[in-house]
Amino acid sequence: MLTWIGLALAFASALVTNTAYSLEHDAAAALPPLSPLRPFRLAELLLHDRRWLTGFAAETAGWLMYVAALRLAPLALVQAVQASGVAVLAFATARGHPSRLARRERLAVVLAIAGLALLGLSLAGTAASDHHPPVAGVVIWLAACGGAALLIATPARSGRAPAASLGAAAGLLFADGDISAKMVGYGGLWLAALGTLIVAYAAGTSVLQSAYQRGDALTAAGTATIMTNAVPIAAGFVLFGEMLPHGIRAVLQLAAFACLVLSAVALGRQPTPGSEPH
Repeated sequence: MLTWIGLALAFASALVTNTAYSLEHDAAAALPPLSPLRPFRLAELLLHDRRWLTGFAAETAGWLMYVAALRLAPLALVQAVQASGVAVLAFATARGHPSRLARRERLAVVLAIAGLALLGLSLAGTAASDHHPPVAGVVIWLAACGGAALLIATPARSGRAPAASLGAAAGLLFADGDISAKMVGYGGLWLAALGTLIVAYAAGTSVLQSAYQRGDALTAAGTATIMTNAVPIAAGFVLFGEMLPHGIRAVLQLAAFACLVLSAVALGRQPTPGSEPH
């Protein structure tokens, strides 16, 4: 029962957080150029914009729901449910008319929703199980995600759409924050993870604002959302000892996770001009 309550909170968090992303995108897109390399200037511009502050307040409320969900359900399952937020982003980006979305964007949304449905089917009759992770493993994982975010966000990665690249980098940083939040929930010495939580979320938020100015909300925040979901899902199995169910439920859960990965690929692919009519 507690697991289902946690997953319900995760779903509510996805709705609130991704609606907030849409509000933040509209506000950030209207501001002067934002750069994560100038954090004080970035913070000054954002904190003086009421529309952005409204979106950020909603995002914070969604994050608090997410933290509560982590206390009740395994990390991998919470993140998989959070992927449903991509549908909210798509609806907001299309202004309520899904036909306005590009073909790859519609495909990404369908895959994300399919993944959520498959996950729901896989959960019937399963019991939650996760363990405290090894400290060395956590350090290596967080450092690897941070390093990958820096690499993806560099100008040398010109082969990808800027919004998708920066969105992916922000998603990796948010993933570090989410994993840190899970560890903080254990209490005791794990409270030291508050440091990486604050740094990761602050850096991820800065990078995401820059992504907003280079593309629509679905490409920027959608890529970030899927990346934020996929990385902690893997961490749940590698670091936290979460176990797949057996039999057909295992197949359904693996298919659900595969849908999330494919959804991220569809959002991150850079379209050629004129190749995707809206």
